[in-house]
Amino acid sequence: MPSFDVARRLVLERAVPLASEDVPLLEAVGRALAAGVAAPHDLPAFDNSAMDGFAVRADDVRGDTLLPLSAYVPAGAARAAPLAPGTAARILTGAPIPPGADTVVPVEDAEARPGGVLLHGPLRRGAHVRRRGEDLRALEVAIPAGARVGTAEAACLASFGRVEVAVHRRPRVAILSTGDELVPPGALLGPGQIRDSNGPGVAAAVLEAGGLPLPLGIARDDAPALRALLARGLEADVLVTTAGVSMGDRDLVRQELRALGVEERFWKVEVKPGHPTAFGTRGGTLVFSLPGNPVSTLVLFEQLVRPALLAMQGHPRPLRPLFPAVLDEALPHRAGRVTFSRVVLERRDGTLHARSAGSQETGIFRTLLRADGLALLPPERADAPAGTVVPVQILRPDLEAAALVEVARDPRQERA
Repeated sequence: MPSFDVARRLVLERAVPLASEDVPLLEAVGRALAAGVAAPHDLPAFDNSAMDGFAVRADDVRGDTLLPLSAYVPAGAARAAPLAPGTAARILTGAPIPPGADTVVPVEDAEARPGGVLLHGPLRRGAHVRRRGEDLRALEVAIPAGARVGTAEAACLASFGRVEVAVHRRPRVAILSTGDELVPPGALLGPGQIRDSNGPGVAAAVLEAGGLPLPLGIARDDAPALRALLARGLEADVLVTTAGVSMGDRDLVRQELRALGVEERFWKVEVKPGHPTAFGTRGGTLVFSLPGNPVSTLVLFEQLVRPALLAMQGHPRPLRPLFPAVLDEALPHRAGRVTFSRVVLERRDGTLHARSAGSQETGIFRTLLRADGLALLPPERADAPAGTVVPVQILRPDLEAAALVEVARDPRQERA
């Protein structure tokens, strides 16, 4: 039975990036680049004006100086004629700088006068001129491999003329719920039945991680029927099953996976919740057998499956960052296992604080709904009293963004 750290390492060692594919630029948003992208040309491609104003030679404006206008240079002009000494050229933002000019005076800093424009010197040479290549030089790598394509990346790629981009293929994730007691979410409940929440929950988590969910439905506790559905799932990049992985008479998942040639890498992990989790492989397919309890399922998906899916898509940092938080109250904990406690987070006086989101029993789903994050209680100690500083994973993007801002202000706050 591996420790949690060892189990996650065994998973990530086998979660290799999938092959790349070229997709339209906007379809790449949120995905990781399969290769770095270099600037195909200097950016900007030519010296141009950063302001609407007047292009001049700085040396021509020592004090208050009236310069005649010798040219008009609009944005989109193919080229500008050389600037005659002792004159100014009316210029618009983005227009090419006339040869000989070295400075732009914004229109609001100039005064129109009969016969020209009155400028007030002295001027700072080079003001409001965007020089060729000052942003990026030709062949300079602008966006590295593994970078997530977001708004800025998409805009940059468009400026390079890219209408397609190479990203890693999204993993196809087969999802199978098991159990005679399960019925689909839309079904009426009969005696002893419960609606399947694991299938839709795991599918939603796959989508959030960038994968393509392939729901296989519900497998009954019947070996031949279960094996047939598992065989279909093994055609995907990843297979996630829920329930049927413990030691009961009807826990058939592990034996049927073995019969289909899946090599089990571990079964049971020193972690709470989710202790009976199993992981195996067949060829390049990763197989996660998660517990049936919905809280355990989603917590272990977060800890093992999500990082694997991100790694398969080429993300260089598939693990969520950890932030130190002070416990405002004691949390239940068992020595020898990493405990993931569902917590509510609050920042007070620049310090992140955590308190229980409710009952930590794995049958209480409401606590997961309330949670802002998961506190990682280490296996080395048997208690987690109030005042203890523990690492937390923040599950809500808005709170994680705020925490990352605090880390940028004070890097000592982040704990690996």
